[in-house]
Amino acid sequence: MDITDILIHVHPALSAGQRAKIEDALIASKGVVAATFSPTHAHMLTVAYDPEAAHAGQLLETVREWDAAATMVGL
Repeated sequence: MDITDILIHVHPALSAGQRAKIEDALIASKGVVAATFSPTHAHMLTVAYDPEAAHAGQLLETVREWDAAATMVGL
């Protein structure tokens, strides 16, 4: 299994609770191995996933349920 990382930028004003819900929703997604916000930059979310089981665009749409302006930066 190959693992790909993407970086998603969200609004820095999201609460810790909202960030936790985003992480939980992503981790529950098929193909996602990890979803973690940076401890020093709360607006940066790294998602590790299997590109054969999940698509970056779908993961971004999951994040946009909490932040419509979220953007994918990539790694």
